Amino acid sequence: MSQLFEAFMVICFGVSWPISIAKSLKSKTAKGKSIYFMFLVLVGYVFGIVSKLEAGTVTYVLIFYILNLIMVGIDIGIYFRNSKLDKSQAS
Repeated sequence: MSQLFEAFMVICFGVSWPISIAKSLKSKTAKGKSIYFMFLVLVGYVFGIVSKLEAGTVTYVLIFYILNLIMVGIDIGIYFRNSKLDKSQAS
């Protein structure tokens, strides 16, 4: 049962990333985004994955950690693209 609750937690967090990615793509600006926050979240997911592997509790929940990690990575990539766009528009 605890795995189910953990899966729901990670899924709830994961729902926000596609929304954030879509907003970043549409806005084409990095304004209002925090790269530090996104890196902290990314590191948090890495620690969650390592914890699962280290404890030997690899279940289906690991898939959601990995999907969230990928989505945060995509959002970070878009952040850097949008930062470049912001700099070029300021020139």
